[in-house]
Amino acid sequence: MRLAGWVLAAVIATAGVAQAQDQQTLADIRQELTVLHVEIQRLKREFSTTGSPAPNLSGSSILERVDAIEAELQRLTSQTEQLNQRVQNVVTDGTNRIGDLEFRLVELEGGDLSTLGETSTLGGDSGATVGSALPISPTPSSVNEQGELAIGEQSDFEAAALALSEGDFQAAADQFAQFDSSYPGSPLAPEAHLKRGQALDGLGDTREAARAFLASFTGDSEGAFAPEALFELGAALGRLGQTEQACITLTEVGVRFPASATVSAATQEMASLGCS
Repeated sequence: MRLAGWVLAAVIATAGVAQAQDQQTLADIRQELTVLHVEIQRLKREFSTTGSPAPNLSGSSILERVDAIEAELQRLTSQTEQLNQRVQNVVTDGTNRIGDLEFRLVELEGGDLSTLGETSTLGGDSGATVGSALPISPTPSSVNEQGELAIGEQSDFEAAALALSEGDFQAAADQFAQFDSSYPGSPLAPEAHLKRGQALDGLGDTREAARAFLASFTGDSEGAFAPEALFELGAALGRLGQTEQACITLTEVGVRFPASATVSAATQEMASLGCS
């Protein structure tokens, strides 16, 4: 008997909701559309700047500035993910509301509900189904996964690497520079920057070589080529006469990558520079 009472109460409650929906007027729907419009306008304001950017990129050494840049990138990435989630929530909720309003408008006007198609996604077709959250991309990253190289990417890299191994430093430097322009965000970029730095170093352009080594390290500061890039950067700074910066950088090789074979080379370079 108690179960039957619960069923009866549920039926009465459902009937009450249906009756309330039947009594909804076009004015009520217009009001809901107005509310939805206000929500969209609030979303648009998220794309307006609030002032001049003032990231804190200070530091007394190159590595400190690199760390500051990495921290700032992480902060901006976190904010981007939060805003992206908010945008996706608004799109999903707005799309569902529009679909519900379309259904009720057709119902009030006595139209054929079977002719209603799928509601278009708010803000444009995203390929997602109505009522499901849109897929959120992971951190902002233009780097492709290994194994998803563009056509010709691997062969271009190998051609530049071959020129370097044959001692044709100018050709190698030019080809690696072209590789960076042709394949931005390539998973081979850290190694390409490293080898380009070695080619430039072979040409005697130590300053540009140091920049290439820095690009390699900052491109993937925890990757397989990061220890060598950091060592090469420190050695290049030493050759440029920036002994203090070179010693700090070379010390970081052992601190960051104690198990790397590059540590011994960094230690020898520090000894030759007279690092304390």
